[in-house]
Amino acid sequence: MHILIIGAGKIGYFLAKRLYAGAHKVSIVDRDKDICENIAKELDVLVVNGDGCEPRILEEAGVERADVVAAVTGDDEDNLIICQLAKERFGIQRTVGRVNNPDNEHTFAELGIDVPVDSTKIIAKIIEEEVSFSDFVNLMSFKRGKLAIVRVDLPKDSPVIDKEIKDISLPQDSVLVSIVRQEEVIIPKGDTVLKTGDDVIAITAIGNEPQLLDLLVGKL
Repeated sequence: MHILIIGAGKIGYFLAKRLYAGAHKVSIVDRDKDICENIAKELDVLVVNGDGCEPRILEEAGVERADVVAAVTGDDEDNLIICQLAKERFGIQRTVGRVNNPDNEHTFAELGIDVPVDSTKIIAKIIEEEVSFSDFVNLMSFKRGKLAIVRVDLPKDSPVIDKEIKDISLPQDSVLVSIVRQEEVIIPKGDTVLKTGDDVIAITAIGNEPQLLDLLVGKL
């Protein structure tokens, strides 16, 4: 998959590094020449120095070949403009926009950004979970796709403890995508056994969260 990332700050850099390691084709755009030069030395990706709000720069970065455009700059207005350009001018099917100010999330969704990512909300929810000892937190919703990414902390009395994933009947349109077990990150497979204290990351259809919670935590 070809991903075009606009904004090579910390988020953009680590996103590019992870996607590149996952064998995806990655292109990066950033206004800062020094940042572009440093990334070009470290990663074997196309790096373009310029303003991602300019169609010419997006074209130079290969936007027309991109499967996904991710605008992750520190400026919400720029991210919105970039995503709209990608969709309306270049026909990109999937756009991801970083939302720096939570008040702007609704605007991003209303204007057709497929996945408005509010990092502030995600961090706040994780913090709230830790201080309240909650077992279940909705990390992010894909509003247009009607999906949610959720995190579930499996308690010792969870009904799925010591069960293999293949033996667990998940709610419709739900899938477990990762398990954090102490310092280890596990990609779930059919024979993966769930353990007490596992932090399970799942994707589920919005509205299915209660069934997923009941299955994994058993508190409903």
